[in-house]
Amino acid sequence: MQVGVGTVGGRVVVAAALAALLGGCAGSADGDGKKSASTSADAKGTAAGSTKGTAAARGGTIGASGSACELPVSFALAEHWKAKSVDAEKELSKASKGEDGDLSGDLAEAFLRQGPVTAACEIDAKPAGNIGFLRVWTGKPGDADAAGVLRAFVAAEDNVSKAKYHSFRTGGGVDAVEVEYLYTNKLLEETKKESAFAVSTPDGPVVLHLGGMDTQEHEEMRPAYELAKQTLALA
Repeated sequence: MQVGVGTVGGRVVVAAALAALLGGCAGSADGDGKKSASTSADAKGTAAGSTKGTAAARGGTIGASGSACELPVSFALAEHWKAKSVDAEKELSKASKGEDGDLSGDLAEAFLRQGPVTAACEIDAKPAGNIGFLRVWTGKPGDADAAGVLRAFVAAEDNVSKAKYHSFRTGGGVDAVEVEYLYTNKLLEETKKESAFAVSTPDGPVVLHLGGMDTQEHEEMRPAYELAKQTLALA
């Protein structure tokens, strides 16, 4: 999901506000390169279709009523990671009334919706020493299964290649489908690894996506993603 930003002042303001809301997709790494022990554990050796990869140390839990993000599922957060709820419908409504009209709405759609799901929560790795987010996307109840939702989610992201899908069951007993793929930023001529998994719930599909500034950041954040896989249950 890549968005071009115009140079007119109002357009930049809208894009910057939306980027701030969702944390942006890029940033500069810490100068000293230090990483939290909870997020830098080696995630190599994670078996395809398994939730037995190296998991991060557990912090809080989100998803239940009263938590930072109320979701159809609940799962444990990695230690020091910070969750923030995203009210996509409110932001979309505000953007549609912006001075740039349709452009504001288009930017909001691009940042807040991907395929059949809408941004609902972002979990920031920066307090733990990494650049990136674990993001949660939710959809409306319907007949779409987890595999179909996940394929549509990936299809909605430009410049994706080598997508590999497999099924597994979360530690909380929920059937899930996972994908690992490569995303290429053609402007920067850089390719990085990304991962996501989807589950179906009575309240609609849920997608958890792990990006990162680059593949190294992705791998260093992977234990937080594995923790989510190992603890996710219906809320």
